[in-house]
Amino acid sequence: MEGYLQLDRKYCFKGQWLTESPKQNISGEIVFFTGMTGYQEVLTDPSYKDQILVFTYPLIGNYGMNEQDYESKKPHVAGVIVYEANNVPSHYESTYSLKEYLQKWNIPLLGHVDTRAVVKKIRTEGSMPAVLSTEESIQMTKELVIKDEKVYKVSTKTNVYFGHGETHIVLVDYGSKKSIIDSLLKRNCRVTTVPFNMPFQEIKKLHPDGIVLSNGPGDPVELSSELPNVKKLIEHYPTLGICLGHQLAVLALGGQTKKLSFGHRGANHPVIDLKKGKVFMSSQNHSFVVAEESLEGTGFNKRFMNLHDQSVEGLIHQILPVQTVQFHPEAHPGPGEGEYVFDEFMIMIKEEKRSVFSYA
Repeated sequence: MEGYLQLDRKYCFKGQWLTESPKQNISGEIVFFTGMTGYQEVLTDPSYKDQILVFTYPLIGNYGMNEQDYESKKPHVAGVIVYEANNVPSHYESTYSLKEYLQKWNIPLLGHVDTRAVVKKIRTEGSMPAVLSTEESIQMTKELVIKDEKVYKVSTKTNVYFGHGETHIVLVDYGSKKSIIDSLLKRNCRVTTVPFNMPFQEIKKLHPDGIVLSNGPGDPVELSSELPNVKKLIEHYPTLGICLGHQLAVLALGGQTKKLSFGHRGANHPVIDLKKGKVFMSSQNHSFVVAEESLEGTGFNKRFMNLHDQSVEGLIHQILPVQTVQFHPEAHPGPGEGEYVFDEFMIMIKEEKRSVFSYA
């Protein structure tokens, strides 16, 4: 059955429903992902909450969906657009085809779409409201651009505990990925995941050795009410901010963020570590970046930079034991080049413990 993608009241692209056609129109911001693999991790990344996702690689689904590589318990995208989907996966660990998995969660999959043409429109005009529909002509309404509380939808509502390691990390959950927890557990940590709006005094009672501010969906400015809490955390504990957490740390200390035209989403973004003089490929998923010109007076120095557009990819504080990254160090687009960020965080915690002990 034919299906249609409508972009911002201007453009219409025709395709074929590969899942059951939706009973009602599906709306959301349209974005694209440039990786050749990793679609399972992307679909279950809470940072994609309620977005319509276009995969630029022409064949998606050839290794199916397994039980190990989910980043959360369910997919978060509103809809998926591909050129071609493989419904007969060939990997021995596969338990679902892409079509079966999305159908299970009632997420529409539109195939045989000219994804190159769609992405060219997004790159030219920026991310925009979109609708998936069974009708070629629909009336798009202003409701499509109304903001909602995406972080509230994806954050844990209660504390969740992982591991039994010697270093206690509190992970503030704005929409965190399972891989972040796995990276901490691998470094002999025990992790307590807490709701994004848990007050500082409640977190203090948990006696953390360090804080991780997680990734998550949406505009960081929409979380302005949480910034005083974030500021207290980074002033009292060694802190690592990842993606949205990176942006919130900067906002909490007086910096600013801005929206990119079409964001960074893929597994092939080159980043340079200005401290090490080293370039590596990174995995990214975000629409907003830190405004470099706003860093003066925050105490942050730029450490990582995106080599595509020279945007800020990570910071280190001059005084506080705080490091932040815009990319995802827990993801593995190559042999895990960015994972050393977690190792540095562990060293930062140990050094802070030593300095406190020496002072005492």
